[in-house]
Amino acid sequence: MDNDTYKLVVIVGSVREGRFGPVVASWVAEQAGIHGGFDVDVVDLAEIDIPLSLPAASPKIAGDGYPRPVGMEALTSALEGADAFIIVTPEYNHSYPASLKAAIDWHFTQWTAKPVAFVSYGGAAGGRHAVLHLENVLTELHAVTIRDGLAFPKYFTEWQDGRPLDSEAPGYAKTVLDQLAWWAGALRSAREAAPYPA
Repeated sequence: MDNDTYKLVVIVGSVREGRFGPVVASWVAEQAGIHGGFDVDVVDLAEIDIPLSLPAASPKIAGDGYPRPVGMEALTSALEGADAFIIVTPEYNHSYPASLKAAIDWHFTQWTAKPVAFVSYGGAAGGRHAVLHLENVLTELHAVTIRDGLAFPKYFTEWQDGRPLDSEAPGYAKTVLDQLAWWAGALRSAREAAPYPA
């Protein structure tokens, strides 16, 4: 990975049986590969041990000594090494899945001063309510959320053979990835220049 390439972690947020998230994440990873500015790693939360019960001390206070489960090591390592994130999320009851909240809550500094973009899918709203809630949560963790994102309403009829039917979707994805790459570079340089004052 050179200085013009950024480590991008694409997170599949849903762990529900029969979920559509891996299809969307695969397409997103393909678009990031075409973009050329990223080294892409897809992390599927369904493959990770993410308990809902948390230790008494927060990860912010405990720091490197935070007692995470052994099965979470791959997730923690991926988040730690990332320059940028794309979270792929559905919308459950006007918000995002519990699996995502748990994964976020088990970590703190791994998100700090890094950009996060969102790709959502759902019914008529395309998962936008989930993204609004995620923006609030990740801002609390000092992440930088990207304004532009991708939302796929009625994905069950608007995707075919693993791809969105909207011919303009790749162009929208490029805009998001361009912005994400800009922020990834700016924030990586800033983190290297001085520790973030969290």
